[in-house]
Amino acid sequence: MRLLLFLTALTLPLLAQTPRPTLGSIERLDPALDALLAPDAKLEVLVADRNWSEGPVWDKANNRLLFSDVPENTIFQWSEQDGLSVFMKPSGFTGPGNYGREPGSNGLAFDKEGRLLCCEHGDRRISLLTKDGGKRTLADNFEGKRFNSPNDLAVHPDGSIYFTDPPYGLPKGPEDPTRESDIFGVYRLAPDGKVTVVDAILDRPNGIALSHDGKHAFVAQSHGPAPIIKKYTIQPDGSFDVGSTLFNCKDLDGRGAPDGLKIDQTGNVWTTGPGGVLIISPEGKLLGRILTGQNTANCAWGNDGSTLYITADAYLCRIQTKSKGAGW
Repeated sequence: MRLLLFLTALTLPLLAQTPRPTLGSIERLDPALDALLAPDAKLEVLVADRNWSEGPVWDKANNRLLFSDVPENTIFQWSEQDGLSVFMKPSGFTGPGNYGREPGSNGLAFDKEGRLLCCEHGDRRISLLTKDGGKRTLADNFEGKRFNSPNDLAVHPDGSIYFTDPPYGLPKGPEDPTRESDIFGVYRLAPDGKVTVVDAILDRPNGIALSHDGKHAFVAQSHGPAPIIKKYTIQPDGSFDVGSTLFNCKDLDGRGAPDGLKIDQTGNVWTTGPGGVLIISPEGKLLGRILTGQNTANCAWGNDGSTLYITADAYLCRIQTKSKGAGW
């Protein structure tokens, strides 16, 4: 059962905006969380009727949020002024017929020129939406073998695109007969178009994010036996070092597993995981959780960089923080 939504009881002046429904609660585990989330911070519900919400990204040029509904093969747009509407459909599978349960786009990002990048499950590629509306395929294979189902991506200051490729979007998962790759890799797409593997040993790489200075990468693994957040140092040639486990979610209660994540300007990790969104210090200490009660997929900084938007199953939510997103 979904959590019941409730309206905060407030007396508003005439013509003021009606309060939005709120969801869940904040779990405070360390006093350091007070510097990141105000005591009265609330998780507002903006949309509550999607199939499976994913891949949120803030569109600065148009003051709106874009997010994927993966099963619906659709990217939606939401703004304070206009509410919810379809931005692009199809978003991740353009062939005839049906393509499994999760055919659509997943992770979204903007490149340095403000063009939309998409991880596409059904078409098994990283695509770019050009400014005249047409799509370009940036990468769809490594050494001639098609990707599984690109899941999430992050853009480096040098223009490189780092992305993950688990099997979740294949119609039959890891056992799908059309699977060509022997690994569930983390890849780097260089500005010159060359694709290299930066990690080939993770079981299920999922969300990916970069630090404010572009020197570190973080990958969430949503694998049951090892639900971890891994941290890497990015080498001068763009490759990763062997990395280390920043945080292990295995002993946490609550629905969900590590999935999408973002970093703030001081190095704190805001990652979806058991219970909702986990806030983890740069040293790997769990400071608290935004408890959504839902399987929570991803998050993104928006507005002036201090609002965190969260996709949690059918919901699109937001919470005001005292922090600011990396790269803002």
